Amino acid sequence: MKHKHKVQILSLGLALALSQAANAFAAGTVTVGLAPGETAQTSVAETNAAQSSATETSAAQKTSESSAAQSASETAASQNGTSQAVSQTPGTSHTVTAGNGVTSDRPAVLPAAGQTPVAVLDAILNLGPGTAASNSGTAVSGNTSSKTVSAGNENPGTATNNQDSATQSTASAADIKQPEVAAEGAVLLNAATGEVLYGKNQDQQFYPASITKVMTALVVLEHCNLNDTVTFSETATTNLESGAVALGVSAGDQLTVEQSLYGLLLKSANEIGNGLAEHVSGSVSAFADLMNAKAKELGCKNTHFANPHGLNNENHKTTPYDMALILRAAVANDTFRKIDTTTSYEFPAIKNAAAHTITMGHKMMYKTDSRYYEGIIGGKTGYTSKAGNTLVTAVERDGVRLIAVVMKAKGTHYTDTKAMLDYGFQLHAAGKI
Repeated sequence: MKHKHKVQILSLGLALALSQAANAFAAGTVTVGLAPGETAQTSVAETNAAQSSATETSAAQKTSESSAAQSASETAASQNGTSQAVSQTPGTSHTVTAGNGVTSDRPAVLPAAGQTPVAVLDAILNLGPGTAASNSGTAVSGNTSSKTVSAGNENPGTATNNQDSATQSTASAADIKQPEVAAEGAVLLNAATGEVLYGKNQDQQFYPASITKVMTALVVLEHCNLNDTVTFSETATTNLESGAVALGVSAGDQLTVEQSLYGLLLKSANEIGNGLAEHVSGSVSAFADLMNAKAKELGCKNTHFANPHGLNNENHKTTPYDMALILRAAVANDTFRKIDTTTSYEFPAIKNAAAHTITMGHKMMYKTDSRYYEGIIGGKTGYTSKAGNTLVTAVERDGVRLIAVVMKAKGTHYTDTKAMLDYGFQLHAAGKI
């Protein structure tokens, strides 16, 4: 049927082209194909003249031909959908979009430079070679340029999608903001590479408080069997500052190394730290020497331990970066991870206390706690009047292991830790680590 219409209305090519020019102007401003460097806008006067000419010419035609032309134009309009405004510069790609929200029963088509009326009809009737206009957002090729149709909610071409995806990925990575950390010292470490992802006074010395016990446990695990028996001395159980956390272990009490480690890491019991130190080295000072030797082995450069528990001592200091190295080594030990991620443990009876349940002090390990953070494989809390809040946390997700350390915080140790960990995993999601 389309071919029959085409034959019937070839004589109307020029008239229809002018009529279409008027329709295009009604739909929006139209820039037609010109030589490079030229621009032209259809003026109102020219359009009115075109409309008058088209009307007079059409009136002179036979009724049957006019009806056929109208039918053909309506058919083309039905195929092309809403009126579209075309901006065209020779030799470039152009975008065709709906013009100013104005609808028409005919497509807006103007002849490009040198285009014949027959070619115009080809475009109108969607019959000519090289045309493939539709509502699916496919490309329309003309004499000198290709145009990408993007009407309504239609999908752009695959190449555009790929380019947009790459741009969004780059933008996402660039938009990742560094965490806001209130603590005086902090660091976020990529455990696999040792890369510092975030640091704040990472090499400045601070009092560690009970995060010291991570190193204590690591040294004990390297020198003892879990079923070894620890017998606690008077010195171990009484050589503590007032108010220090304890489990009530007294001189003569016996625990296995494993039981002692649960008391050390979950309850943060200070007398147990002393007892383990004496069990391994005979004295607290000798054990501190082992701790310092281990720190040096791990690459710590600004650390000096004076005791196994972290209570205030002027000679007992470390840095956020050094503590990250220590926790990284500790969570590489399967036994440490098992004990250090246990949230509750049945502690055995001792002389001054019946068997009872002890719980983990690190709140981010509890699924029922608002501070819960998925993927924690180790961590320890700490606090003294001089140290403030300290916190070390190791998290593994999707094969990425991160170490977060916060030192000398004033109640922000959990939010600071979360901010750093979130930042690290955002970097991972963006392909930066």
